[in-house]
Amino acid sequence: MTEKYDVIIVGAGAAGMMSAIEAGKRGRKVLLVDHAKKIGEKIRISGGGRCNFTNIHTHPSKFISNNPKFVISALKQYTQNDFIDLIKKHNIKFHEKKLGQLFCDESAQQIIDMLLLECKTANVVLKKETIIEDVGKQEDKYFITIGSDKYFCDSLIVATGGLSIPKIGASKFGYDIAQKFNLKVVETLPALVPLTFTEKILGICKELTGLSVEAVVSFKKIFFEEGMLFTHRGLSGPSILQISSYWKLGDDIKINLSPKLDIIKFLGDRKNSNPKQDINVIISEILPKRLAYIICNENNVSGNICELSNKVLNQLSSSINAWAINPTGSEGYRTAEVTLGGIDTEEISSKTMMSKKHPGLFFIGEVVDVTGHLGGYNFQWAWSSGYVAGRYA
Repeated sequence: MTEKYDVIIVGAGAAGMMSAIEAGKRGRKVLLVDHAKKIGEKIRISGGGRCNFTNIHTHPSKFISNNPKFVISALKQYTQNDFIDLIKKHNIKFHEKKLGQLFCDESAQQIIDMLLLECKTANVVLKKETIIEDVGKQEDKYFITIGSDKYFCDSLIVATGGLSIPKIGASKFGYDIAQKFNLKVVETLPALVPLTFTEKILGICKELTGLSVEAVVSFKKIFFEEGMLFTHRGLSGPSILQISSYWKLGDDIKINLSPKLDIIKFLGDRKNSNPKQDINVIISEILPKRLAYIICNENNVSGNICELSNKVLNQLSSSINAWAINPTGSEGYRTAEVTLGGIDTEEISSKTMMSKKHPGLFFIGEVVDVTGHLGGYNFQWAWSSGYVAGRYA
């Protein structure tokens, strides 16, 4: 059997559904295909089940790509305010958590239901639990093969996502399609992911498991000031996840465990004002007790502050304000929120999301070499890139 559609979309995640809605609204005959039984799993599990669906501070500077300007056009064509208007239209209540992050008051399922309803209204045909065996081009039409059936279309939109969280179905299918059409793919890596360390640092992390501190984590000139969490596997929390997208294997990251205090000045003042005070007690004033004890222990410092040389106090200060550590790696795609790299943006029109070499072939969302910061930016990229492809497909 063969069937003909105007637009076929591979992948019914955030970007795929968004493009289906927009193409359908234009009266295009749209087929949306996904291999999963449940649609929008990444939406459902995001934001602790409440979906951090966008960020009011969305700006091109919040995205990583080999071409940092690539995102500008799509983000202008469909802004965070446009998506907020859609949420309001469906009476979904939401709140700002921090740093401009918007979450549903109730459940991420509301976003999935909204998108599915919009797809239905736009007459989108949805096929779930469907394995695509082949993708190709015959004369001027694209096609997908499902079993013994072939589906043809004028426009094919690839919205297959990246490699992060394989347990919910992530795969390299989108990159395989790109390579089949001789499009370049930028090397992929796990991003927004906890980092792992040597046994020595891991030992400290294990002792402090569950402890969270506000820290500035930096790599070269890039830095993030947010929560950092010690875990039994290493370091996590927003500041670590953010820096993981920039960090390169073999290099150090720096952690300021007390960003609001110049520790060397603080210790100098304390040495003058209260020379008989125990160093452990002093450090416990500025850091959680468990962490203070470990830092003093690691630096072999104990006793009254008046007994400690300026050299020792300098060393102690550095280990708090500029703790340099060398990650051995990350937890990988298993826990990564997104994938760094993807379809090279040189291959795609930033205005339409269409392949420059193959008219009618589009790539959107996480499969493209665009990675947002933590905090709703990756969803906004899905909405914006999906909208744009839907308008032009």
